[in-house]
Amino acid sequence: MIRVLIVDDQDVVRQGLRVILKHEVNIEVVGAAANGQEAIEQTARLKPEVVLMDLKMPVLNGIQATRAIVEKFPQTRIVVLTTYSADEWVFDALRAGACGYLLKDSDSADIVRAIRGAVAGEVTIDPAVAGRVLAEFNRLTTHAAIQADALPAIEPLTERELTVLQHLANGKSNREIAETLFLSEGTVKNYVSAIMSKLQANDRTQAAILALKRGLARLE
Repeated sequence: MIRVLIVDDQDVVRQGLRVILKHEVNIEVVGAAANGQEAIEQTARLKPEVVLMDLKMPVLNGIQATRAIVEKFPQTRIVVLTTYSADEWVFDALRAGACGYLLKDSDSADIVRAIRGAVAGEVTIDPAVAGRVLAEFNRLTTHAAIQADALPAIEPLTERELTVLQHLANGKSNREIAETLFLSEGTVKNYVSAIMSKLQANDRTQAAILALKRGLARLE
């Protein structure tokens, strides 16, 4: 069961999301919060797997709350659900540790898919902002590749690990990688574990970022 915490300062939005998720198999809304401070407190108490996080809220905004939750509860995944598509909001949320960024006009199916994807280690970005995110990551990757020699040495990755890493960096799940490479999902999981160990990464997102920094993968 995927435990979900809804965070939004508008009651109508919180209730609407409850209705959307109420009948989804293996998803349970365990609580709701009206601001970032409540989100942190509720996360500590309820231990949700996924937090649906609004951004512009009183007391503590969603960026601040996301940063605090990721730091204190690294196993909790944050999916931003907001009306704001401006670059500063998007990039700040992703830098704070969010693994998804959706706009509130997203279809309910997309919201559910993002929740399930977050638990599976996937990153979901709304198509309305994905192009700008891709452009920014490519810019940063080019700059980072120049400085890759300054990074600590790591154990070399095998050719197959590099192939898996390329797919991982582009947001594919283990199942999607397995289907693409004609491998079992368990085999892919083992490759991902080995990759994370060699890159000294704590999770898939960090592994993807480190791969981009080192020039081991590129965004497509």
